[in-house]
Amino acid sequence: MGTKSTASVEHYCREVETYLCRKNDGHLIRVVGPSFELVAGWATKGIPLKVAFRGVDRYFERYYRTGPRRRPVRIDFCEADVLDVFDEWRRALGLSSQQTGERPGISLPEHLERVVLRLTEARAGGSLGAAFDGLVDRVAAELDIARGQPGGLRGHARRTLMARLSALDAELVELVRGALDDSTRESLEREADTELEPFRSTMHADAFTRARGALIERLARERLKLPTLSVV
Repeated sequence: MGTKSTASVEHYCREVETYLCRKNDGHLIRVVGPSFELVAGWATKGIPLKVAFRGVDRYFERYYRTGPRRRPVRIDFCEADVLDVFDEWRRALGLSSQQTGERPGISLPEHLERVVLRLTEARAGGSLGAAFDGLVDRVAAELDIARGQPGGLRGHARRTLMARLSALDAELVELVRGALDDSTRESLEREADTELEPFRSTMHADAFTRARGALIERLARERLKLPTLSVV
């Protein structure tokens, strides 16, 4: 992976600072000193800005679930979420990564709650056509099944649900592909190439092609505000 110039690291840090300001309702929390070094480290690791933003979003979502915001959030608080999202991004694209310890088990009902909420919001916002309606209803049915299991899903029941989610996710991908026009697809391809540029020199051609296709898929979901149904 190539090193970033001082100017590009500075730009990266200022973009993160601006995004953090918006998330804090305009309250400016400067990315300076140790915070600057932290975020500069994200830049040199090749964490794309969009991935860093998703990590910040994840921290804020959890922060607000605990009640009203009590004080502005510093970027340092978001580090674990940014690194988690980056790890998920790399694994989803098939990029190598060093795992740092085991991840806690994922709560499938909680995952499905978020999935159903995002699908419902996307449908209400008019970004989905009628072809998506049946898929949304089937995911909601899976949520009802997961909720109805006393003590949560374990063993065979959990593996079966995860397999159904993977099948539904494959169906979602096909629907997303059909919803993209040529102009949108070309825009997503350019964006994917930009995000993957820091990794391109270290990847074999076939690995790069697979990662590029996976990232275009991921960007298309984001454009349509759609979640990943399967558990990554």
